[in-house]
Amino acid sequence: MSDVQGDQTADNQSASPLENESHSITSTPSNKAERDDQKDFTSDLEPADEGMDIPKKPSSAYVTVSIMCIMVAFGGFVFGWDTGTISGFVAQTDFLRRFGQKHHDGTHYLSKVRMGLIVSIFNIGCAIGGIILSKAGDMYGRKMGLIIVVIIYIVGIVIQIASVKAWYQYFIGRIISGLGVGGIAVLSPMLISEVSPKHLRGTLVACYQLMITLGIFLGYCTNYGTKNYSNSVQWRVPLGLCFAWALFMIGGMTFVPESPRYLVEVGKIDEAKRSISISNKVGIDDPSVIAEVEVVQAGVEAEKLAGNASWGELFQTKNKIFQRLIMGCVIQCLQQLTGDNYFFYYGTIVFKSVGLEDSFQTSIIIGVVNFASTFVGIYVVERFGRRRCLLWGAATMTACMVVYASVGVTRLWPHGQGNGSSKGAGNCMICFTCFYIFCFATTWAPIPFVVNSETFPLRVKSKCMSVAQACNWLWGFLISFFTPFITGAINFYYGYVFMGCLCFSFFYVFFFIPETKGLTLEEVNTMWEEGVLPWKSTSWVPPSKRGADYDAAALAQDDKPMFKRMFARD
Repeated sequence: MSDVQGDQTADNQSASPLENESHSITSTPSNKAERDDQKDFTSDLEPADEGMDIPKKPSSAYVTVSIMCIMVAFGGFVFGWDTGTISGFVAQTDFLRRFGQKHHDGTHYLSKVRMGLIVSIFNIGCAIGGIILSKAGDMYGRKMGLIIVVIIYIVGIVIQIASVKAWYQYFIGRIISGLGVGGIAVLSPMLISEVSPKHLRGTLVACYQLMITLGIFLGYCTNYGTKNYSNSVQWRVPLGLCFAWALFMIGGMTFVPESPRYLVEVGKIDEAKRSISISNKVGIDDPSVIAEVEVVQAGVEAEKLAGNASWGELFQTKNKIFQRLIMGCVIQCLQQLTGDNYFFYYGTIVFKSVGLEDSFQTSIIIGVVNFASTFVGIYVVERFGRRRCLLWGAATMTACMVVYASVGVTRLWPHGQGNGSSKGAGNCMICFTCFYIFCFATTWAPIPFVVNSETFPLRVKSKCMSVAQACNWLWGFLISFFTPFITGAINFYYGYVFMGCLCFSFFYVFFFIPETKGLTLEEVNTMWEEGVLPWKSTSWVPPSKRGADYDAAALAQDDKPMFKRMFARD
């Protein structure tokens, strides 16, 4: 999911310096900030007056480009679709018969090792694909790069569908499809952010996150629709539909213009003008289009003059780069340790264990809650700020997980495991699972990516974000692989593990993650360099807005006892 957001900063080079900042849950919140980092190089190239801004048209004028961007956003749908369908595959009779093993009584099952590998190896493929295959977007353009990774994804799906009885063939297919999805996860939002009109950029890029949740939901629905078949229709039909999503994406890329930033990088200035004019519904010779191209050229030139950052720069403590990198990696790890994939990957099996006759129905409910809650998340991230949302999310999810685990441990099996379950206890667990999903989808699902997109300086941003994202994929693999073993050993006590991680998350956010809402990237960089304490960051004022009596040093130290810091108004 999730995950992709760092590479979207490329679109910031194409924004007008006078354009208002555009925010989304998956993109860099400030379109102006990247240019602030480069102003020494670009002052002579930027348009001087507000009249050079590209004029806004009525919403109806942008229907076509919006549809094209939504089609490209199906990259998120592809990832969500895999998450939703694999949770049902591992519980379907034909899948178990073909790729599982036999009990002494003749029933089929997937061993914990086999199940963990089949589910989790996809994350490893995504991690590798995101780092390696995403470079195709710089080499061949965003559109051609997306076509390449979508084809790789299709190859992986073909291998999976062609599997008959060899589980390792299906396993290999999931690795290859994961490679493709990892590349899609980087290039899809990047292309959307670079071609969409500025005032719609936040909304259109946010569609990527929305598509992830839609994919999970429809994946659950498809599993429910095919579960009554007794043959390979159970799992081959959902896999076959992946071809439709892939073709839908390619169809969208056929019509969407190429990234103007990429076109400027390769010297195709006229094509870059044409791309901007198509996206913004203005003439190719319009002065605002020419000014926009000049801004992009200035940004590209500034990056060339700065050169490429070395990996060694990530470990510098002088400008707190290393501290920021650690923070970015930890928050990405903690997103996985909230326990979301415990429900998303194994939801069908989990709810089967609470005594439900049709656990697929409950999975659909989870999908609906997750999808609908994403709309709330888009709102709260800008309305209430990053820190507050993360703190409230960690606190509420902790409460939900305590109830879920406690009921599962003490009330679900009144006569012992295997002797029937309590319907009331099972319904209570499902209810609090839905509360948990709502809290996750509105806070910890999108916000770690937002925090990372705002934290790192331009020079090292792509490298830092790729490392942080790799941590997210790694923990996604570990959670999905070891969950069958852990639940087999301790069952619903597993909820207490996530509860502990959520408690740690609350304190980590309070003590280490500053508030960056409403700040440009240059201002965020200044705040980090001044050593502002995170719990005082909401009171920090950028240098350009400070009065004569402003005391910046006071925000870098705090002599209050810890309990007063914790309960002070954030």
